[in-house]
Amino acid sequence: MNVCVLHGRMARDAEIRTSQAGKAFARFTVAVDRAAKNGEKREADFISCVAFGRTAEMIERYFPKGKEILLEGHIQTGSYEKDGIKKYTVDVLVDRVEFCGSKGDGGRQEKQEEQLSVPF
Repeated sequence: MNVCVLHGRMARDAEIRTSQAGKAFARFTVAVDRAAKNGEKREADFISCVAFGRTAEMIERYFPKGKEILLEGHIQTGSYEKDGIKKYTVDVLVDRVEFCGSKGDGGRQEKQEEQLSVPF
C-alpha cells in the first residue's frame, strides 16, 4: 500500500502551471520536522510534492510559504536523463489537503468552518 501523510509547513509558495492537456498542476515543497532526540538540534526534511486540478488551485490560494499544511497522497518515483546523466526523482502526489494550526498562522485568512478538503 502506497500512502503518505505529511504534516509540516510550506517551504515556498506553490508554482502553479498548466499541462499541455490544459490541466492545472502545482509543484511545492513541504518542510517536515524530524523527531529530535534528547539535546539534539531539530532538523527538517524537505519533501517535493505535486498536486493537480482543484487541489493545486486551492494550495496556491490558501497555502503560502510558512503556512502549516496536512496532506495525504502517494509516493511516485521517476527518472530522466540530462546531459547524459540519469537523474532520479521522488515526489508525493497529493490526493487531499487540510488546514491545521491557528487561523492566522503563516498566511492568508480562511474561514474556519469552510470545508476545503478536495479529493484528487
